[in-house]
Amino acid sequence: MKDNPLQTQPTVVTPATDDSRERLAQLQGITAELLDRARAAGASQAEVSCSEERGLNVNVRMGAVETVESTHDRGIGVTVYFGQRKGSASTADLRPESLEATVAQACAIARHTEDDDAAGLADAALMAREVREFDTWHPWALDADHAIDLALACEQAGRDADPRIANSDGASVGSGTSLSVYANSHGFVGAERDSHHSIGCALIAGEGDAMQRDGWYSVALAADDLQSPAAIGRLAAQRAAARLGPKPLATGRYPVLFASEVARSLVGHLLGAVSGGALYRGASFLVDSVGEQLFPDWFAIDERPFLQRGLRSSAYDSEGVATRESSLVAGGVLQRYVLGSYSARKLGLQTTGNAGGVHNLEVAANAGDLDDMLRGMGRGLLVTELMGQGVNIVTGDYSRGAAGFWIEDGAIAFPVDGITIAGKLREMFAGIEAVGRDVDTRSHIRTGSILIGGMTVAGE
Repeated sequence: MKDNPLQTQPTVVTPATDDSRERLAQLQGITAELLDRARAAGASQAEVSCSEERGLNVNVRMGAVETVESTHDRGIGVTVYFGQRKGSASTADLRPESLEATVAQACAIARHTEDDDAAGLADAALMAREVREFDTWHPWALDADHAIDLALACEQAGRDADPRIANSDGASVGSGTSLSVYANSHGFVGAERDSHHSIGCALIAGEGDAMQRDGWYSVALAADDLQSPAAIGRLAAQRAAARLGPKPLATGRYPVLFASEVARSLVGHLLGAVSGGALYRGASFLVDSVGEQLFPDWFAIDERPFLQRGLRSSAYDSEGVATRESSLVAGGVLQRYVLGSYSARKLGLQTTGNAGGVHNLEVAANAGDLDDMLRGMGRGLLVTELMGQGVNIVTGDYSRGAAGFWIEDGAIAFPVDGITIAGKLREMFAGIEAVGRDVDTRSHIRTGSILIGGMTVAGE
């Protein structure tokens, strides 16, 4: 089946029809008004965030439309400080009386709370001096009829791709934009525009007790960066059919290769353990671990907040602090924690510009693509799906349900499911033998497949 390039050709939103800057200016006016109201109410510091989101999402299943959802949401949050007492309130109502009531409510809360030594805005000297865009604004003039056509084409391509595809969990198309403004009483004002688009499909192969489900999706900031609906549908069919006829696996200790689409979860567990909230509460197995060798000496993770079209690019964090390119892990050694100003003060440190999360992490590769890594592994387990939440950040214990493929002689031998993989995160990090170049670009955590030399696999 040949792709029709017109199926994903985006309708361009031209400067003449794009009113995003006017709407941003309106949000900026609201933030300035709310900051003035907070000062007038006696607040020593204040911060305001305003956002507006618009979106369209459609879902189809078995050739029929299931849902069409159009959204238009607005949110306004006000935080005030009276010394080191903090109060917050929010609203979606732009009427002057509602805005006044929101500030009054935040002030009332602050006046009745206890002092918190770590409370307050981030230091003024750390505010971003330059606010710029990173090619993240690509609105798609997608109407419901076109979105439905794309979703139907995606699902049909998958159902036609393999006679073993007996059913479908459906296909979806989504498109949205967001505008946000953050301002505080230091005089910082930041405004951002972002777009986000997606196409996905989940299919079911086989029948009865032998059914297997899998899927695929594509996400991008610009619609012309999406995979075509037909390609997504066919890949979903291929993945579902490949899982038919799973065989049992004997319990043992084997090399485990995490495919790129699930490998980023390992980085996510690292982030959870080195994030300020877990650290100052003592709820992490990596307390006091900066400067410690956690990974092999070739392993590196860098934060790159200034990537053009990066999924999480920004010149400032959610407190207005300037972001910067820096290493999280270098030479296998943890270089720093992931902190906002509150958690940093709790720990006696300085914010790392990560209030609200990290901005585009890149894991350095030392190996080739997935086929190269399979050949290098020789024999072991390729994990393509993880289930459950069996990860304890306090102790570092790791135990999750998994599915994937058994590898023999460097090639896929048969599918497996209903297994559990287990280990200790410290040992897993230290036991990483290779990171592939097959980077999954659908996340702000950009990594290829990750091979761990040995984990306990519970099968039969």
